[in-house]
Amino acid sequence: MPRAIQRTTDRLRDGVVVAAYGRRYRVEFPDGGLIECSTRGKKSDVACGDGVSVKLSEADSGVIESILPRTTLLYRSDAHRQKLIAANVTQAVIVVAARPGFYDELINRCLAACAHDNITVLIVLNKIDLPESAAARDALRVYEKLGYRVLGLAAKQDVSPLKPLLASHTSVLVGQSGMGKSTIINSLIPETNLRVAEISEALDSGRHTTTRTALYHLDAASRIIDSPGMQLFGLNHLSIEDTAHAFMEFRPYLGQCRFSNCRHLAEPDCAIAAACTQGNIAESRLASYRKIAEERLRAHARRFA
Repeated sequence: MPRAIQRTTDRLRDGVVVAAYGRRYRVEFPDGGLIECSTRGKKSDVACGDGVSVKLSEADSGVIESILPRTTLLYRSDAHRQKLIAANVTQAVIVVAARPGFYDELINRCLAACAHDNITVLIVLNKIDLPESAAARDALRVYEKLGYRVLGLAAKQDVSPLKPLLASHTSVLVGQSGMGKSTIINSLIPETNLRVAEISEALDSGRHTTTRTALYHLDAASRIIDSPGMQLFGLNHLSIEDTAHAFMEFRPYLGQCRFSNCRHLAEPDCAIAAACTQGNIAESRLASYRKIAEERLRAHARRFA
């Protein structure tokens, strides 16, 4: 994350966005001061974790004039809009649990977005004290085989195994509602006192308890960002070529298909499809890629219809 410094320009200061809710933001300055800020105009491209230049309007409020250069930006998008998740993060922590059930599709899309922006990924299987956790761990082995680290955790009992993996990182917690992201934050930083909702067993999904994105300091070198739960992760900002490259196990086979413009859908002599048949690419991963690629083709067709 860009280190905030005070500018010499009168009443213009650099800070870091530590909370984003709607079109309102909380900005922290190097001296620890916090002010509420807004942006100019109706549209805002500010994300939690952004370094920003703020023009002070009152002692406790200001207007964000500009965004400082970013190192990373994690976001999701569809054909109509984009949803910023966090900026300047070095690690995404994808939180899943055996109950409520998690979606492989959401994991694959988040992994693709992180790979595209060179963000390290840690997958946390929370609630390992539940009897369903063994099956959930088996389902995550496809990611372990790809080299992603998977950590089992029972955040309500002991969050200490996670702490060393957050050290010296700016991490963002992402995942579906009800996976326990707020419980993890509460366990790491008890003073945050976040609400944790009960899981709706009937719907097999968690109720949204986090309605804003917020950054917390774990220590002088480590930060963690909590984000609202999500059910969808659109990748409209990735081309088909970007998406194929973001699936890391595809990379050794890219450029080996019969056709140079192969989209790895149903083309003959596709090297990616052959690798899947040979067991070198998981069928679930190829199916996920194809779903994303088909979405991009449909969006392109609508655009030029």
